[in-house]
Amino acid sequence: MSFKYLLGVLVLMAAPAPLLAESRPSARAAAELPPDYRIGPEDVLQISVWKNEAISRTMPVRPDGRISLPLLNDVPVAGLTPMELRDALVKKLTEFMASPEVSVIVTEVRSFKVSVIGDVPKPDRYELRSAATVMDVLAMAGGPTEFASRSRIVVLRTSGQKVERIPFDYNKVASGDARQENFLLRPGDIVVVP
Repeated sequence: MSFKYLLGVLVLMAAPAPLLAESRPSARAAAELPPDYRIGPEDVLQISVWKNEAISRTMPVRPDGRISLPLLNDVPVAGLTPMELRDALVKKLTEFMASPEVSVIVTEVRSFKVSVIGDVPKPDRYELRSAATVMDVLAMAGGPTEFASRSRIVVLRTSGQKVERIPFDYNKVASGDARQENFLLRPGDIVVVP
């Protein structure tokens, strides 16, 4: 072994744990997913079929919400939880093999995007890696400016063809008032700060 190789191994061994953990952000992000997480376009999935390397693969969900797998062709996955997708794949694969064992892991969350617009220093569309509340996303956007109407913030949430307006009072949450919940955002939500 060369001296450089040994030196590299020693440096890695001496590195603090957080430094080593940072080299695997996708594993950490996947571990933080809630059990009811719904797969969306651009998420990266690892599909493993036991004793079948030809079907097992890691792939992104296409913009149309589908993935392509050998034997199964296009499979709709958007809107399903990983367990629901696993069950659907097991059902489809039973036509081709006896008792298939399938696992589905979301290795990268890329579909969880929310927008913050209005009186904030950094209005933008934010790609989240795990669950986030309204206050979390407002913090990412730099918080409401001094001229913002903090008690009239609204979250716009699309459900099918309908857009729901959810009022949010920043001042009540910041003061600990139990009458205003700091609720979790959903993919596609828009936080409007007037």
